[in-house]
Amino acid sequence: MSTSHRSLLSRLHRLAGAAALVFIASFWLATIIVELRGNISEIVLVKTAIAWGLFGLVPALITTGGSGFALSGGKPTGILQTKLRRMKLIAANGILILVPAAISLAVFAQHGRFDGLFAAIQGIELLAGAVNIGLIGLNIRDGLRLRKPVPKPMSA
Repeated sequence: MSTSHRSLLSRLHRLAGAAALVFIASFWLATIIVELRGNISEIVLVKTAIAWGLFGLVPALITTGGSGFALSGGKPTGILQTKLRRMKLIAANGILILVPAAISLAVFAQHGRFDGLFAAIQGIELLAGAVNIGLIGLNIRDGLRLRKPVPKPMSA
């Protein structure tokens, strides 16, 4: 892979990863805020917006994972292997829990169904979202560690 191609791919990876984190964190925070306020119309709005927001989040996660794998050279070891393991957990959490929960909660909210099942799914979604925020944060931290260190100026 050429240096310019690698640099472009690295920028794409950082941008997609940051976008994914912003999506997930904003979904999570918006949910907490409207649930605490208790305004039903706001809850319906946020749950619907999150479901539509998946059309931005899912491609951001796919781009992050794909570009990260390409940057790793296909056979990651060390920190890269750890990041890949986390990315697999992030993807599984998203596919198996977060996407179905977001869609279910949007449908329930639009139908005014705020029962125990809604609350249970909401709790699971918040927990799974917090886990993904934490895992993405760890991947960002480790990604920053992989960057070339900035040389320290020599002191006189």
